[in-house]
Amino acid sequence: MKTLRNIFGVHFTLLTLCSVIFPFSIWAISRLFPSAAVGFPIVKDGKTIGYENVGQKFTKDKYFWSRPSASDYNAAATSASNMGPTNPDYLKAVKARIDIILVYNPGVKVSDIPVEMVTTSGSGLDPHISPQGALIQVARISRIRQIHEDRLRALVNEYTEKPLLGLFGPERVNVLKINLALDSIPEN
Repeated sequence: MKTLRNIFGVHFTLLTLCSVIFPFSIWAISRLFPSAAVGFPIVKDGKTIGYENVGQKFTKDKYFWSRPSASDYNAAATSASNMGPTNPDYLKAVKARIDIILVYNPGVKVSDIPVEMVTTSGSGLDPHISPQGALIQVARISRIRQIHEDRLRALVNEYTEKPLLGLFGPERVNVLKINLALDSIPEN
């Protein structure tokens, strides 16, 4: 009888902790930071055009391209491809992405292409690329928009986010933010 009471006690405690207390705690914390809880919306002219921490698909030549997504940027289906680095389909997809970058960005060598520009992230919704990933696209955007390359490099530098506290994580560029800034530059 004592064992049965202990089993029910542990069960009820874990059920309460995992089903009530933990979810309520997360909800309460999210109320302290409401914009963070909904993805840091970016609003332009009263309309939400995207979210700062959720990747969007940019494939037009006049924009900085995003990191590839295994879920095609579908937030309801976030996932990685789950393909290993020796999977033939994975290698074929990476090769195709490299070829696309080389075709649309003449002068870029394979060794210049950062890994995040040809591989998908774990979530499929990574909103950032590396500064190098942005810089390899400068010549293409300059040619199409008729904006001097130095101005675009300065824009990349301006929108490069430093590591958290100067220590945690790499430098990165938010693709949505830099593309919004790019749209505000008058073309020649």
